[in-house]
Amino acid sequence: MRTNRKAAGRTAAALLTACALALVAGCSGSGGKDSEGKADDGGGGTAAKTPRMKIAMVTHSGEGDTFWDIVQSGAKVAAAKDNVQFLYAANKEGKEQAQLIQSYIDQDVDGLVVSLAKPEAVKAVLAKAAAAGIPVVTINSGAEFSEPFGALGHIGQDEAIAGEAVGEELNKRGKKKALCVIHEQGNVSLEGRCAGVEKTFEGTVENLNVEGTNMPATTSSIEAKLQSGKDIDTVVTLGAPFAAASVKAKESAGSGAEINTFDLNEDVVKQLKAKEIGFAVDQQPYLQGYLAVDELWLHKNNGNVIGGGKPVLTGPALVTEKDVPALEKFTARGTR
Repeated sequence: MRTNRKAAGRTAAALLTACALALVAGCSGSGGKDSEGKADDGGGGTAAKTPRMKIAMVTHSGEGDTFWDIVQSGAKVAAAKDNVQFLYAANKEGKEQAQLIQSYIDQDVDGLVVSLAKPEAVKAVLAKAAAAGIPVVTINSGAEFSEPFGALGHIGQDEAIAGEAVGEELNKRGKKKALCVIHEQGNVSLEGRCAGVEKTFEGTVENLNVEGTNMPATTSSIEAKLQSGKDIDTVVTLGAPFAAASVKAKESAGSGAEINTFDLNEDVVKQLKAKEIGFAVDQQPYLQGYLAVDELWLHKNNGNVIGGGKPVLTGPALVTEKDVPALEKFTARGTR
């Protein structure tokens, strides 16, 4: 796996932080809500001798987005050792996401983990969290808004740098025209990825907005674009499920375009192995969930702030077929 040189130093620092945390923290139950906000109460553990905490995570996940399953897996493991009750809710719409955050403020949680895909929609409610004395850690998207919105810090990858790394890799592969598939309009992180690709790619980039929660429609849209754009020689998707959709669309369109994607999961690793995908960008979602819960626990019990309030990078790393043997067992566990 290769990390972009611009981010290498910061990524290394993030990994050192993760190793240190494994030694520092010590357990408990998880509880949560599904993407529709339904309760999923969990039990409790006793490994950590610190007072019981309640931490809620609210993200912009759409229905069926497996990326957030991996984030939750990491968060639940951290919660299980930190004596934390973990709650989860998600909605792809910014207004509804803000309402979910408010519901957790009303429950007087001890900490919030929030993604900032549509930052302006949640700005006001995060100010309410600050006024209520509830610390916030942002993850995955909207890193540039984290500090202005009063968060302790941000955990994720720099989306612009990740996009630039993809553009550079496409240059090495001799590509000339890329189709960048945006599966959620208005998501600042997705737009940042495509902009990063365009910045460093020596060919041309065309963006395609699709309805990410409707996979058949997404597949049809990509297929139609590949049929009409015979000069498209690579498709860049911004999430693992959309890589599979692009593989199907490519076959139906009779296209020779190479499929590449952001994000990693078990299916993507299988597709890399089968050479259906050229490369993937791994931002380690498990680590994002794990570190976010740990940061709130450490802040509550020791006054620590990971990264001194600066963004802690969990990626990007470019993953190719050569990396499959080292990754298969981890993706099968849902930890990569």
